[in-house]
Amino acid sequence: MRRSELSEYIKETIVELLSEATPEEVDAQADLNRELEKTVALSKELSEDEDAEPSKAELAKSKSLAKAKEEVAQLTKKMKAKAKEYKAAEGDAKEKIKDELKKMTAEKKNLEKLL
Repeated sequence: MRRSELSEYIKETIVELLSEATPEEVDAQADLNRELEKTVALSKELSEDEDAEPSKAELAKSKSLAKAKEEVAQLTKKMKAKAKEYKAAEGDAKEKIKDELKKMTAEKKNLEKLL
């Protein structure tokens, strides 16, 4: 078989195979192609977002989260110290410490909400 005959045979075979597809199959394939195009576009968009450097607002937010965590840790340390003072205190001093602990607890809850 010569090269031109082989080429013609391949073309005929391809056309024959493609013409066997039903209109429903062609429509389904077209829908699939559209969905694949959407997926590719979304993947590119996502990779661009990941590759982009964080914005100033995102950096500030992460810094503020780190700062809030540090403040919670420091506040917890202070509260533990006050709790020891509370155990040793008597009378009005005990009430003052109790009020301070209540304020610290409220502040700690607000900071934890940020986290």
